[in-house]
Amino acid sequence: MGQSLIVTFTYTFVSVPLSLIAALGVALALNKGIRGLPLYRAVYYLPSLLGGSVAIVMLWRQIFGTRGIVNTFLGWFGIEGPAWVSDPSTALSVLIILNVWTFGAPMVIFLASLRQVPTMYYEAASVDGASRWRQFRSITLPLISPIIFFNLVLSTIGTLQTFTQGYVLSNGSGGPAGSTLFYNLNLYIEGFSRFNMGYASAMAWLLLVIIAAFTALNFIAQKYWVYYEN
Repeated sequence: MGQSLIVTFTYTFVSVPLSLIAALGVALALNKGIRGLPLYRAVYYLPSLLGGSVAIVMLWRQIFGTRGIVNTFLGWFGIEGPAWVSDPSTALSVLIILNVWTFGAPMVIFLASLRQVPTMYYEAASVDGASRWRQFRSITLPLISPIIFFNLVLSTIGTLQTFTQGYVLSNGSGGPAGSTLFYNLNLYIEGFSRFNMGYASAMAWLLLVIIAAFTALNFIAQKYWVYYEN
């Protein structure tokens, strides 16, 4: 159980911030009023619908395989890429990249929140000589902080429940060397492979407690950084 908790927490603490940063960055770019916005929005949102599917994870295995697209690309520059999927030091990184790639859902929510920020604040800041970075830090971030908090809570809960990605990538074993043994996958192995139903049930209750604890901590911490205009 300890190994699965380490894998799950590492996956959560790394992939959630990266995916939210990517989502916010793309939302800021799309908020510039570019032409064809509905098309770009759909293109960026599509991976979030497919990222947890078996087909996409299998495709990811091929892309990061020993002779996959990534290593072929690196080979053009004389770089010998590692065996991403079968190497314990890189297997979890493959799934983190997959999770970051599926930032479409929070991106759409960020984009909607950016559209709600009153332009008069930016106009007043420009008159006062504030730079773009200062406007982003002092106006944009505070006003969309409730949405950042919302996406943070949902993303954290979702990553703590990760199962399909680890199961498909490792063929249900959590390998190599337990590097993709997510907590939910370990629970599945205990309950439906080893038939330790009592132990698996206890693990499920522990997962509920862990998710509740993380959610409670987020709600406690939000009063220090989330700004509510009311």
